[in-house]
Amino acid sequence: MSGGRPLPSTPGSGHLRTPRNLTPGNAMIWTVPNILTFSRVAAAPMVALVFALLERPIADLVAFALFMSASATDFMDGWLARRWNQVTALGKMLDPIADKAMVIIALAVLMAVAGLHWAMLAPVSLILLREVAVSGLREFLGNEFKLPVTRLAKWKTTAQMFAIGTLFLAGWADETLAGLMRELPPQTAGAILTGAAQDTVGLRFWHALAPAGWAAGYALLWVAAGMTLISGWDYMARGVAFIRAREGRG
Repeated sequence: MSGGRPLPSTPGSGHLRTPRNLTPGNAMIWTVPNILTFSRVAAAPMVALVFALLERPIADLVAFALFMSASATDFMDGWLARRWNQVTALGKMLDPIADKAMVIIALAVLMAVAGLHWAMLAPVSLILLREVAVSGLREFLGNEFKLPVTRLAKWKTTAQMFAIGTLFLAGWADETLAGLMRELPPQTAGAILTGAAQDTVGLRFWHALAPAGWAAGYALLWVAAGMTLISGWDYMARGVAFIRAREGRG
């Protein structure tokens, strides 16, 4: 309605014309939950780009802040969509894409930062294998059989995000320690670490924090990989059972 009068109808139509920018479909695209999901998609490549734009350890800290802020939106967008009755098909489509983009790009960055250490390489390979397999299964099944997100799958995503965040912090601590070691003469650094000299730069703190951060991050990553494999096996078992039943082999 405009000025109390109906909008002119399209010739040959029996209904009022609605402006395109006021259609319910367009109105539901730019909801707060969807904007949060879009921001998570946009943040995924930024986690990698900060290492090209900034020097370490600042890049590690900015990547951590970006990743954890984006991870927080993974909870907020779904919660707000349900609370405000703004669940949309677009949001349902983008949410898993955003999660996978965040995790895969962040893991690629960490592989470049930490190197091809087996403690990183093995769980990352398992996580990527599961993501590819489940995505392929969903594509093959199409609309015939839906695989809803399970509680365990949500937990594994949370575990992955905590693991990745911890590893970014570990990289920040490690690079900060390396910078201090480069600045201090070897004899001075050795004396500080043995307690023979006063520690005015926090060398002992960073020397303890860096390996503890890597150990905690690796442990969390292995836990996340285990949960990822279990949830992936659950999806594959249900998908294969449906395929066998469809082909009359159940």
